[in-house]
Amino acid sequence: MAEEDMLLSADPECSRACPTETPTVKELEELLYTGRPSCNHVDEVWPNLFLGDHNSVHSRFDLWKVGISHILNAAHGTLFCHEPHDFYGATVEYYGVPAHDLPDFDISPYFHPAAEFIHKALSTPGGKILVHCILGKSRSAALGLAYLMIYHNFSLRDAIERVLQHRAVCPNRRLLKQLQGLDLEMQRKKSPRRLL
Repeated sequence: MAEEDMLLSADPECSRACPTETPTVKELEELLYTGRPSCNHVDEVWPNLFLGDHNSVHSRFDLWKVGISHILNAAHGTLFCHEPHDFYGATVEYYGVPAHDLPDFDISPYFHPAAEFIHKALSTPGGKILVHCILGKSRSAALGLAYLMIYHNFSLRDAIERVLQHRAVCPNRRLLKQLQGLDLEMQRKKSPRRLL
């Protein structure tokens, strides 16, 4: 197993590094390749939570037909996503995450705010949210996975398996590592520390 793929806990109660249940990047990539071979411009991956590509947000009429009330743009302000906040009109709430699909971009500071926006959308009566980026497979998928982990207590592996039932996604290695970090954070919150 490559050292960069091994994720170890920083639990101070362990006298040495403790392996966690969080899968390695290699294991996650293998899991991602078991998913659907293709996807549509937009797919519902959780009740009223849609993941899509940039083409899925060009028609306000199509968004209205589906009943989209919230849009989370995971590529806000990047080369192909320059819509202003008011592009969708007053009936759609918009949140933009200026994430770049680059090997050194850290999307993790947006995990909790994006998950909160998704949760707010889905808690709104009749609320439906579309999370998109350019291809709808990496940045938007990472934020959708983070939502399932934060608000529905899914492990990273379970969240990926759930999304793969409905859409082919493939967050890049950097995003997978950041999702591993979130997985560890959520595991720590679930299991209280042992008392000495």
